Amino acid sequence: MSEHEPPAAPITSSDVAGTPIPAVPMMSYQEPRVVAHRLARARNARRHLRGIRAALNLLLLLALMYTITLTKGLLIPLVLAAFIGLALNPIVASGARLGLPRWLCASVLMIALIAGIVSGLSMLTQPALGWFHEAPAAIRSFVPKLKSIIQPLEAANRATQSLVAGQGTRAPASSQAALAFNAWDVVATTPKVLAAILTVVLLVFFFLVYGDLLLRRLVEAAPSFSYKRHAVRIVRSIQTEVSRYILTTTLINFMLGTLTAGMLWLYHMPDPLLWGAVAMLANFIPYVGAITTTTVLALVGLMNFNDAGPALLPALTFAGITAIEGNLVTPMIQGRRMRLSPVAILLWLLVWGWLWGIPGALLAVPMLTSTKLVAERIPSWRWFAMMVQR
Repeated sequence: MSEHEPPAAPITSSDVAGTPIPAVPMMSYQEPRVVAHRLARARNARRHLRGIRAALNLLLLLALMYTITLTKGLLIPLVLAAFIGLALNPIVASGARLGLPRWLCASVLMIALIAGIVSGLSMLTQPALGWFHEAPAAIRSFVPKLKSIIQPLEAANRATQSLVAGQGTRAPASSQAALAFNAWDVVATTPKVLAAILTVVLLVFFFLVYGDLLLRRLVEAAPSFSYKRHAVRIVRSIQTEVSRYILTTTLINFMLGTLTAGMLWLYHMPDPLLWGAVAMLANFIPYVGAITTTTVLALVGLMNFNDAGPALLPALTFAGITAIEGNLVTPMIQGRRMRLSPVAILLWLLVWGWLWGIPGALLAVPMLTSTKLVAERIPSWRWFAMMVQR
């Protein structure tokens, strides 16, 4: 220490007592266990909530399916009228742009449509009733023609039974059940059918006349101008695309039915117009409709021709036509955006065929396409559009 440096002040107990000492937190050994227990309880609670939510969604889906099945008498005409109205709305809108009243365009269009359907039904009713009445006799004459095909199978069956049982067994002859017609069933069903047809006609007419008014009411209900503009854009685009899809599909199926009728006429098949109409209507059901029509044409050919070659030729030709239509013509006209996954189509057909029967199977694909077009424009539903797209 230097001579001129002052001595250091001594440290007293008061100085030590006045100096603040930072508090060091002391964690107990029990606190990590408490935190882990709370986290586990929170995870279990979230898992239980997810399970409850899934169960509630499942119950909601089952309740919705039950409601759809219970009210199918009301919903089927409504859905059918909505699709017909969407398909015919561009024609009425074109007339309205020319200055014609919408009610006049809708009236003329509905009269022409009803006249066309009635004339078509009048042409096809007599052949259809003839086939229906002659079905038992046709089946009895058709069974002997299958002996050349069934005989090897029966021989193999008898050989198998002789190996297993030691002696051949003969199957009991099946009795032919005659078709019975109950006039009371026809009388009881006719008013329901007429009421459904009248409901569809009136709904289509009102959709065509007041469709734009409903759109304006929807736009007025939007809270702001941006929402209104967005709603108009979505509704207009969906309306245009759905109507284009329905019109294009109907035109393709009509051309398929016309081509089928011409092909059957060239092959000298009976009632080619009837089977052409069946092919047109059945083609609204993808895959299943083509398979059903091919099977029907094969059976009709076997009933009317003695040789297997000429009998199966119409069915094979129709199978080739539908293969070209389904894999080349329809994708080229409809575009890739309208193509749907075959798995989604079959599942959708299974569900709506189970719920609504044949009308549900006919309306399934238009409903799936419309739902896909709507889902593409709603961010929270885009996963559905991606799932069903091919």
